[in-house]
Amino acid sequence: MSLAAREFRIPKQVYLSLAGLGAAAKRGLGDPVLAELVMVRASQLNHCAFCLDMHLAAAREGGESEERLGLLAAWEEAGEAFTGRERAALALTEAVTVLTEGFVPDAVYESAAAHFTEAQLAHLIAAITVINSWNRLMVTRRTAPGETEWHS
Repeated sequence: MSLAAREFRIPKQVYLSLAGLGAAAKRGLGDPVLAELVMVRASQLNHCAFCLDMHLAAAREGGESEERLGLLAAWEEAGEAFTGRERAALALTEAVTVLTEGFVPDAVYESAAAHFTEAQLAHLIAAITVINSWNRLMVTRRTAPGETEWHS
């Protein structure tokens, strides 16, 4: 890949739009720690070092434990480390992030719907959508953790 392809800047309007949508989604979800777990998990799946660095720091600042952050990549095998609500959100995050089957499985959606109100579920899906957009932009750009000069 040429260096020029890595140096494009995220246009200001795109940056502001995604940032605004992400903030609205997190507010509507009403659980900032869960929102950060979702951001970290999607970023792990998408191999986005920039977003992982940012959202791991935010999760820690929000009070998330190192133990749970360390287990996040294997949340399904982590026993009671994550609540049923968190597990439903993480399963939905994975299903929306990795659409290899073409659809989000009904069982995954229904499990999330059992743990969230209709409005919270819509905000959760929006949050997952936004982090996937950020991941794709930053991975394409090869944005390094802590880089500050990536948008105009």
